[in-house]
Amino acid sequence: MTHETATGNADYYLDITSDICPMTFVKTKLLIERMSSGEIAEVRLGAGEPLENVPRSVVEQGDQVLCLTADPDHPGIHVLRLLKR
Repeated sequence: MTHETATGNADYYLDITSDICPMTFVKTKLLIERMSSGEIAEVRLGAGEPLENVPRSVVEQGDQVLCLTADPDHPGIHVLRLLKR
C-alpha cells in the first residue's frame, strides 16, 4: 500500500465516514461490484476500524489500493483511492 497524495479524478465517490464496521466494507464492496475493471473509486472513511479493515478487505478481494491519505482539512478522515481489477 502506497501512502501518497490522492490526485486525479475518480470514476466513483463514496463517503462512509458516518458508517461503522461492517457496513463500511459492505458499502465499499457494493460499489466495487458496480464498477468495471480499470475504474477508480475514491472512498472517504473514518479512523479506527474502517481505516484498518476497508483497505485490507479491498486487497483481499483482489483489487488494488492506489493510495491512502489523511484529509488535511478534516481530522480523523482518510481518503482511499482504489482500482477495480
